[in-house]
Amino acid sequence: MNRLILWFNQTGSPPNFDRFAARWTPWAFAIALVSLAIGLYGALFEVPADYKQGESFRILYIHVPAAWMSLFIFVVMAAQAIIALVWRIKLCEILAMACAPIGAAFTLITLASGSIWGKPTWGTWWTWDPRLTSELVLLFLYLGVIGLYNAIEDRRAAARAAAFLAVIGLVNVPIVHFAVNWWNTLHQGETIRLIGPSKMDPSMMWPLLATALGTKAWFVGSLLQRARVMNLEQETGKAWVGQAMGDASRED
Repeated sequence: MNRLILWFNQTGSPPNFDRFAARWTPWAFAIALVSLAIGLYGALFEVPADYKQGESFRILYIHVPAAWMSLFIFVVMAAQAIIALVWRIKLCEILAMACAPIGAAFTLITLASGSIWGKPTWGTWWTWDPRLTSELVLLFLYLGVIGLYNAIEDRRAAARAAAFLAVIGLVNVPIVHFAVNWWNTLHQGETIRLIGPSKMDPSMMWPLLATALGTKAWFVGSLLQRARVMNLEQETGKAWVGQAMGDASRED
């Protein structure tokens, strides 16, 4: 445990984090591209058409991983925000704020793919279903965090204000997740369970798991990349930043 805490403390140093992000960002993107390619190939060419929805169900392999990520990223953002507010760790402020645009993108993909899927399935592009409405609220929360962070000139004060909104918005995450259980909704119930049997046939499951892994890896790569840029911007003028930029230019 002491070694783990020491590793976190060392990685939390701005120059150490810069080196850590520079090293692992390409690996995260490489894993993401391979996993997404495998998953999408399986979804398009290996998985049979659904007996009820036909070919339109294949958008599930984009919609479901994106929906999972929209919730997962908000939880990660709120967790980093809590750490930043309690212990005033600058890197956690940066990580929390770097999460917001990535989470907003995944939420937008969720809403767009859900609408495309909903048209042939439900006969409408949009309905004020509890699951859909709470997911839309999630998008507004992401945009609120982004807007609040960019509205205040002082970066530390801006991050703290936006972190409060992220923590408050965390209450919406269980509403999105459990909406299909708490209310009578048009949206279908849980098909895939981490505990207990899933309703999806195993032959259709592996491409979904591959795309889910790909979106997780893409998030890690995007988070490290964005956080590294924000870290360099906030540390501008420090000697280690000039040295890092000089090393990067020599590599190019």
